[in-house]
Amino acid sequence: MIEEHFTALERAAGRARMAAPVLHAWAVHLAAVLENGGRLLVCGNGGSAAEAQHLTGEFTGRFLQDRKPYAAIPLHADTSAFTAILNDYGEQDVFARGVRAHGRAGDVLVALSTSGRSQNVIAAAKTAHEIGMTTWAFTGPAPNTLAAVCVDAVAVDAPNTATVQEVHLALIHALCAAFDDVTGATGISAADRTAQEEAVR
Repeated sequence: MIEEHFTALERAAGRARMAAPVLHAWAVHLAAVLENGGRLLVCGNGGSAAEAQHLTGEFTGRFLQDRKPYAAIPLHADTSAFTAILNDYGEQDVFARGVRAHGRAGDVLVALSTSGRSQNVIAAAKTAHEIGMTTWAFTGPAPNTLAAVCVDAVAVDAPNTATVQEVHLALIHALCAAFDDVTGATGISAADRTAQEEAVR
């Protein structure tokens, strides 16, 4: 069973290499948006919610290299707002309402769904499109509805949810690496920068 899992992951990761040009194009576009004060919004359910928060953490913090923080919001992470919206408006609108609250024309929404059929994620993508945001998706095998309603998508061809999620994380890291490359991150760690600043004082 373990060997089968790693075999499936290896095959899916190999196929995911074909997404490199798409991820580079996303990084270029996202750099232009964030450098000009725009926002990145991200949403997903369950494991995809964890990966959404992982992605935004790499932008408000840093990936491999030191750089300034950027505006990136995981739409599920404010539990008070999330549960209030869920209670008052229902599951379908829980991400869409967050998009309307935080998104602006020109911002970017990254939507994650291993099935590509999560209705609240699809609703968020449709809402983002309505207000003039750019919409990208990480999904499982195509065709699927989420990929169809987004401007662009990377669909992972894998036999099960766990493998799709694992490849999604690799794709997220690849996007972050491409973003750092596009923005010319310094490669100086925060600790090294602090040491340099103290030495100058």
